[in-house]
Parts: sequence; C-alpha cells; structure tokens
Amino acid sequence: MKNNHKLGAALAILGIAAGLLAFYLIASQYNQVIGVKLATDRMDEAWSVRITYAVLGWIGTASTAIWAAALYGFLQKKEWAWFWGAVAATIQLLVGFFPAIPAMDSQLPTPTLSVFALGGILWFGMLFIGGVEKKIITLTFIAGLAYVLTFIDGVAPIAKFTTSHDNPFWNGMYVMTQQVSWWGAAAWAIFIFAVFKKKSWSIPVGIFASVMSMLAGYPLGLYNALVEVHRFSMFLPAPLFGTGLLIYLLLPSTRKMLEAWNASA
Repeated sequence: MKNNHKLGAALAILGIAAGLLAFYLIASQYNQVIGVKLATDRMDEAWSVRITYAVLGWIGTASTAIWAAALYGFLQKKEWAWFWGAVAATIQLLVGFFPAIPAMDSQLPTPTLSVFALGGILWFGMLFIGGVEKKIITLTFIAGLAYVLTFIDGVAPIAKFTTSHDNPFWNGMYVMTQQVSWWGAAAWAIFIFAVFKKKSWSIPVGIFASVMSMLAGYPLGLYNALVEVHRFSMFLPAPLFGTGLLIYLLLPSTRKMLEAWNASA
C-alpha cells in the first residue's frame, strides 16, 4: 500500500464525501439537538451544543478543502499528499465522534458516527500509504485518544459555567480550564502531525500537550468525582492519558524510537 497514489486518490475522494456529509449532518442536527435540550430544561447543555457544534462544523468543513488539496497531490504523485490526508482524517475523527454524545444523551439519532467511522478508515489508510511504522501508528493512535478526550474536557465547562454562578471560584475555574483543554487538544493534534513529519521537536510538543491535559483535567475531574457525583468522573480520562503519555515520552527508549523514525528515509 505504500506510495499507492491511486488508492490515495480514491480515499481522498471518500474524504471529500465524508467532509460534505459532516457539513450536512451537523447543520441538520444543530437546531434539533438544541431544541430538545431546551425542551427538557437543559439550557446549560443547549449552550454547549450551540458553541461546540458550530466549531466542529467550521473545522469539519475545512477538512473537506484539505482533502481536495490531498487529492490533487495524489493525482500529481506528490509525496506530501498522504500527510495532508492524515491531517484531514484526524479532524474528521473528532468532528464525527463528539456530536454523537449530546445527541445520544437526548435520545436522538447519532448519524455523525458514520463520519467518525469513515475518518478512522481514512486515517489508517493514509498512514499505510505513507509507510508509517507500526510503533509510530500505535503512539499516534493513543495520542489521538488523548486529543479527543481533551477536547471533550473543554466542552463540559461551557455548560457548567452557566449553572455555577452561585460558586464564584468554580465558575471562574470553568472559564479558565475551557480553553486550556481546547489548546491542549490542538497541541495533541500538532504532536501527531509533527511525529508524522519526523520533526525533532515532537517530544516537547507532546510534553506541552500532556501538561495542558493534566492542568485542565485533574482539577475538574477530582472536584467532579469527590464533590459532585461521588464516582469516577468523565473529566479524568484525558488527564490520565496525558499522564501516561508524559511518562512514556520522557523515557529514553521513546526518544531513541522517534530519533530512529526521524532518521529513516
């Protein structure tokens, strides 16, 4: 499959279709999900959907244009085409997965999971075409989980901000941590792309992403678990993944693995 430009072009066309599908599905569900949240007196969740769906719709639509550039690259047999296809697929994984959560919570259909499934096929397809080693695929896949989970940690504070005005400290904390999580998610995406491109600075970016996930996730997760729900908090997977990846990235064996990958032809 390595350097199979015909397969790459076919997958890029599928990626364009997936991007257009995401564009349609998010637009069609936008007011429906908000309406159900309002009807069930969940103004807080309606606000988080109103903001998050819009952001995902914007970047999901941009992924369609990235796929168009990747298609051109494959048709011209350019070596860079698979990388930009992987970038577009990484975006589509998030765009397809998250909208299913509030829809499922409101007992609505979750059609965007079809985009998530397509994104997964496209992501692995691009890596195989790019000749990415199995150890690198495993590392970036786990980092991809941290990317999605850290983004999710930035969604709930939007809702919690609207219901915590009687608790000034945590109301302020929700404001502070919201963008820390989203910056952390962006950093994880950059880390993945840096590893694909064999950049020497991928480990520092991964350390930054790990700490951002931890800075936002642990305060929210521990407070939610110990004070609010008295059980394991869904805020905690992101910082736990961040902690595990931070330890892994600091190991000498990881540095040697990435250096060998960076030096490969």
